Amino acid sequence: MNASPITSWEGAEAYFTFADKPAIVMLILVAAIAFTVYAIVSAFIHESDSYQDYM
Repeated sequence: MNASPITSWEGAEAYFTFADKPAIVMLILVAAIAFTVYAIVSAFIHESDSYQDYM
């Protein structure tokens, strides 16, 4: 039984898998922010340690 009114994806510019589930969208957003902050903090710590060796 297929209840979807969509018969073809041809011509679709974009479709969103989790568009009707805001909790999952928020989870993905929080994960992306956490990974970005982790990368920035890790780079800052690494660069700080690297420059201390030369001074």
